[in-house]
Amino acid sequence: MMLNWPGLIEQSLKGEGITREEGRAILALPDERIPEALQAAFEVRKVHFGKRVKVCVLQNARSGLCAEDCHYCSQSSIATSKIDKYPLMSKEQLLDGAKRAFESGGTRYCMVTSGRGPLDEEIAYFCDVTRAIKKEYPLEICLCLGILSEPQARKLKEAGVGWVNHNLNTSERYYPEICATHTYHDRVETLKNVRKAGLLTCSGGIVGMGETDEDVLDLAFACRELRMDSIPVNFLHPIKGTPLEASSFLTPMKCLKILCLFRFVNPTSEIRAAGGREVNLRTVQALALYAANSIFVEGYLTTSGQKAEEARRMIEDMGFEVERVDAETAVA
Repeated sequence: MMLNWPGLIEQSLKGEGITREEGRAILALPDERIPEALQAAFEVRKVHFGKRVKVCVLQNARSGLCAEDCHYCSQSSIATSKIDKYPLMSKEQLLDGAKRAFESGGTRYCMVTSGRGPLDEEIAYFCDVTRAIKKEYPLEICLCLGILSEPQARKLKEAGVGWVNHNLNTSERYYPEICATHTYHDRVETLKNVRKAGLLTCSGGIVGMGETDEDVLDLAFACRELRMDSIPVNFLHPIKGTPLEASSFLTPMKCLKILCLFRFVNPTSEIRAAGGREVNLRTVQALALYAANSIFVEGYLTTSGQKAEEARRMIEDMGFEVERVDAETAVA
């Protein structure tokens, strides 16, 4: 299929999105045509986000000790990966993490816990931590705590949490191939609970797990249908000791095409070049900024990542600018 870039840009900016056939053509684009796809994606990105890049920092607030069997995760019950395992961090440790996030230039601080979902006392704990952080730093707060009920989400909203992350991870069709201890539907229900509570949704997926292009399209369009506010696009970083440790399905060019697809399908959403960016995009990771308006720095949950200072230089070298959030604009 011949792609009409001006037409795709216009469709996307009008809020019409693109068709599945057009999305399929983007994923099948010859590598030598990647520059034109990136330029077109940038035209959409620029209207909604200018040249700003949101820097996010993750804090693994509880590591390992998880009963779920997600095949990609080094913290799951079936993983034999050598990782640090520890219970829920103290309030002081989480506040120190917020301080590091702020000092590294981050605007969003994302606290993540392993496990199926939080107990009510853990919700109360993170409400207290969030209030303490908001008193000290002008940071946006995102939590990733697993499966949530609507009343739990409402308590987080009242405490000043802005976003809740709960990734769809892959298509509904492929989901049983990567997890058996909970369902795709469970994840959708959590996102609906988050939305009902008035929180902003952060949900995307992981590509490179053996899924087909059709699964990637399903995921991109599911994010659109569910009106995701923030979409992390993770690229599988195979970790020794997980069922997917030998996976090698991605190339840097494929990653860029996937980011372009998500931008066209979800023009107003934050698109984050997330986990595995450094490993999979390698020397061309700076080009991700033409489609994505957000990145993580200072590592992921159990893997290392690009240092904040290096990321800042990359952003500025590409002619972009680090987004700043002050106390008046941070979601409370």
